[in-house]
Formats: sequence, structure tokens, C-alpha cells
Amino acid sequence: MPLTDSSPVRPAASDSPIRTLAASIGVSYFAIALIARLPYAMIVVGVLTMVVDARGSLAVGGLTSAMVGLGTIATGPLIGAAADRWGQRPVLLLAALVQSAVLVALVAVAYGDTPEGLLLLVSALAGATAPQVSPMSRARLVGAIGRMRLAAGARGRLQESTMGYESAVDEIVFVFGPVLVGVVAIAATPAAPVLAAAALTLAFVTAFALHPTARTAGHAAGSAEREPARSIARPGILLAAGGTFATGLFFGSMLTSLTAFADEGGFPEQTGILYGIMGIGSAILALAVGMLPRRFSLPWRWIAFTGILVIGAVLAAGATGALSMGWALALAGCGIGPTLATLYALAAARSPRGREATVMAILGSSVVVGQALSSMVVGSMAESAGSTIALWAPVAAAALLMIFGLANLRARQSVHR
Repeated sequence: MPLTDSSPVRPAASDSPIRTLAASIGVSYFAIALIARLPYAMIVVGVLTMVVDARGSLAVGGLTSAMVGLGTIATGPLIGAAADRWGQRPVLLLAALVQSAVLVALVAVAYGDTPEGLLLLVSALAGATAPQVSPMSRARLVGAIGRMRLAAGARGRLQESTMGYESAVDEIVFVFGPVLVGVVAIAATPAAPVLAAAALTLAFVTAFALHPTARTAGHAAGSAEREPARSIARPGILLAAGGTFATGLFFGSMLTSLTAFADEGGFPEQTGILYGIMGIGSAILALAVGMLPRRFSLPWRWIAFTGILVIGAVLAAGATGALSMGWALALAGCGIGPTLATLYALAAARSPRGREATVMAILGSSVVVGQALSSMVVGSMAESAGSTIALWAPVAAAALLMIFGLANLRARQSVHR
């Protein structure tokens, strides 16, 4: 049954920890949390599609889409900190209400006789008010696991499986979110996906905020147990954030260079399919992280799966057609998904008391920063030098991720399992 008090949950002898967790938070939670994070995956592409239709300019559309990302980067950690301070429920309810209103206003501004400056400002506000469902869901589940009476080994395995599940859900949402935008835009109007995102935000982020698990996230707001904000700057957390930043660099550079590669090869319509191959492989392998043996520690998983990513990136850089690129991206997906799940598991284990939502928001924002930065740089690189050169940018991003992983092995804050 769902959690009804603050007492620890003791699993029955016949129950696995995963089944006990699912029973304690309720099956409905997973569906609500999945749909609640779908709007953001729709907004970035949806704004681009809408503005190009409204203003007739791809450049303006790309700039407004980038402003959405910049808005999220600027406020993501602050929203996480607010949730740690005052609790998730009031923060999420306010964010859901404000972002829904901003998205509706954005449609009016885009199609109205308004200056581009106002359009960019409202786009940034749309990103800045993003409810941060993904990091808050991770923080909730970490809190729920903390309430369960488990042996240290079982707790660690459950936490790793949970972070793997969360990473897989993120992959699924960000692969199929843009697809949903295309379907809705074709079936209705280019503005419809943005309005649909507003409706989903109002309905499902509100449901996510009101779900009973909102009070299992970390420690109670204002609790004396909450560690000071400076505790977030621990080396182990900073290294995990560096890892997610490098992961964002990889995502952005790979999608941008892949787009150029497919366009030069005469099959631009296959870009989404090829990128989806990587996303599907990434999601499947992320789910499998929890089944890995305990002796295969988190720091070494970071190294091993990043190694697979490096090999996949190198093969992608040498691809000569859609088939070889598809195989390379499938291999890269087998590396990136488990690596991302491992990074979040490390961060969850190292999070200061009462700062879980802040730490998860920092990691999520680091991905967005890396993705935005690499998309901009590699886009210019591909335009001036072609995809042959641009495809080495994902290799560099994977190499940077490996460097952070090696540094993590030596960090005093490494979690020994």
C-alpha cells in the first residue's frame, strides 16, 4: 500500500526490495512521473517548430529553442534547492501553474505582432519555470529507499537499479518526445505541441506534486538535519557533475554531427531513426545496471562503460553509411546509458543530508549545459568543416568523460562498494 506515515518500511521476507519499493510508493507513481517529465522533452523541439512556422525563420526558431535551454540551466539548481528547503509539493505546484501560463503566453507572442526580444524573453521564462520533475523523482525514490529497512548491500543494489530505471525513463522520454511533437504538429497545427505541453504540465506535474511520495524526498523542509549548502561542493559530487556535463557534450555533439552526416549522405530523414537506435540501447542497458554483481563497483562501472562509449564514438567517426553508423550508435548506447545511471547512483550515495533534490538538479542541469554548448560549437564546426571533422567531437566528449572517471577513482569521496 502507499506510504501513510513516516515509519521505516520493513520488507516481508518473501518480497524483493524492488517489489517492496513499488508497493510502498504505489504503481501509479511511475506512470505519473513518466508523463510529468514529457512536456520538457516536447518544449525544446515544439518551440522550434512553432516559431519557424510563426516567424518564417529557422535562425529565430533555433535561438528561441536555445533560450528555453538557457532558462532551464539558470534556474534548475535553484528550483532543486527550493524543494530541499520548502518541500517539493509547493515548489512543483507553483512551477506547474507558472510554466503552463508562460507556454500559453509564448504561443500568443510567437504569432502576435511582437518584437523578437520579447519572444526570446518569454522562451527563456518557459525554460526557467521547468518543474525539474526528473531530478525530483530521483530524490523522492532515494528518500523512499532510505526509509526501508535493508542491509547495506541490498540498499545499494536497489538504489543502483532505481537510478538505472530513472535514466532509462529519461532516454525514452527524450527519444519519443520530439516524435510526439511531430505527430501532433502534423495532426493539428505547429502551435499544438506547445499547448499540449502546457496542458500536460498543468495536469501531470500537479498530480506528481500531490502524490504522497512528495514527503519522502530527503528530509523535511527546514530540518536541523539538513547539511549546509557548501557540503554540495564535495569532490565526489563535483566529479559526478563533471561526468554528466561530459555526457551532455556527447549527446549534443553526436546529434549535431549525425544530422550533418545524414544530410551529406543523402538520407536526412533517417537522422531520428539512427539517434533513436542509440537511445533504445541506452535505455535497455541502463535498466540492466541493477543486475550487475556488487563486486563490479560504481567507479569501475564508470570506467568500463565509458570505454564502450569511446569505442562506439570512434566507430561512428569512421562510419561510411547509415548501416555502419547504426551499428556504431547501438554500441555507443550500450555505454552511455549505464554510465549515466552510474553517475546518478554515485551522486545519490554522496548527496548531503537534505540536499538530494539540489544535487540531482545540478547533475541534470550539467547535462543540459553540455548539450547546449556542444550543439552550438559542433553545429558551426559541421557547417564549416563537414561531418567528417564534426564526428570527432563526440569522441572528445567521451574521452573527457573517461578522464573524469579516472579522476573519480582517486577521489577521497569515492564510494567503496
